[in-house]
Amino acid sequence: MISKNLGVDISFALSSPTNLAIFTYMNRNLDLQSWLREWPYDPDHNVRLIRCADGREVIQVRQPLGIEQYETQGRPDGTRPHDMESALDHHMARLVKARAEGLEDTFKLSTDDCADLFDEGVQYYYRYFYFFQLEEWERTVRDTERNLRMFDFVHRYAALKEDRLHLEQWRPYILRMNAVARVMIALDKHQHTIAAKIITETIETIENLEDLDNPTFEFEKDRSLTALRELAGQVEKDRPLSPREKLERDLQAAVESEHFERAAQLRDQLRKFNPR
Repeated sequence: MISKNLGVDISFALSSPTNLAIFTYMNRNLDLQSWLREWPYDPDHNVRLIRCADGREVIQVRQPLGIEQYETQGRPDGTRPHDMESALDHHMARLVKARAEGLEDTFKLSTDDCADLFDEGVQYYYRYFYFFQLEEWERTVRDTERNLRMFDFVHRYAALKEDRLHLEQWRPYILRMNAVARVMIALDKHQHTIAAKIITETIETIENLEDLDNPTFEFEKDRSLTALRELAGQVEKDRPLSPREKLERDLQAAVESEHFERAAQLRDQLRKFNPR
């Protein structure tokens, strides 16, 4: 179970040594036990979305020995590397500059660049994972699409082959998470046809991914295809029947129960959908 309620914003104290010193002076006690007692660890109730005193929302995750906090806008840890929203934005700005100078062919991401992007991507992974638990579908789509852009960027521009392929092992998983969130948005709007199309297209995309000799990739591909096919079956099962489909269902039931007079009436009604 997930809760959305008020909590304690601890980002000020954690943002810098200076702020930690101020926080210490103001509170004179950094023992976190009082906070932790107010929210006992329960693995079934360990994620919440709270609104801070300044109006912004954060995700808080209760772990056995503490509390994690994620910003819901910008980079999850609230930092601005290179004075930009994210390391991905910084490196993509470098690419834009290289293109403007006619140097795109020489643009490469070093191993250190890729390591920064990989570490940052993990933050977004955890955030969209918790958004998914909170049924925050729009924001799950936003963060999964962001990480997919990062996957594509690294796959194209990393200098080393091992860096170009590193993220690909998780591509089936992130495609599935993105698709499921979009399906839930469509179902919330009673758009079953759109939901079914999203699933079909995502299954096709995953099936057509270039094979990797990687057990994680193979596992995630098989698991994602299985989950999406099961979801497709559930969407079809829950899809409202058209008037014609209802008549066809009722006709089949009437025939199977040998209610032939009723079956004849239903056939007459069905002929209205197929005039000769």
